[in-house]
Amino acid sequence: MSKGVTIITDAEFETEVLKAEQPVLVYFWASWCGPCQLMSPVINLAATTYGDRLKVVKVEVDPNPITVKHYQVEGVPALRLIQGEKLLASTEGVIGKDKLLSLLDTHLNSN
Repeated sequence: MSKGVTIITDAEFETEVLKAEQPVLVYFWASWCGPCQLMSPVINLAATTYGDRLKVVKVEVDPNPITVKHYQVEGVPALRLIQGEKLLASTEGVIGKDKLLSLLDTHLNSN
């Protein structure tokens, strides 16, 4: 299992996220988004720290409108923690390392 962040598109979303065997942290971002640049190291840390029990993917919002609309992403950066078809957690805006790790601990330790 890779411990990195996988970049995916609308076309890959079902296979990479909905059919994944473990929870998936979906990071919605945009190249023009300054705050997204602040989140990237935190997302990479989550992928490294939780790689054994969590998959982390990035979805660029502009070229992937279907997924953005389905998960009601209204601003970036945005995170969705998904397991199967179930949305476990959702955030929008920059969150710090501690808040992200706490959110992941809460959901991953309850499974």
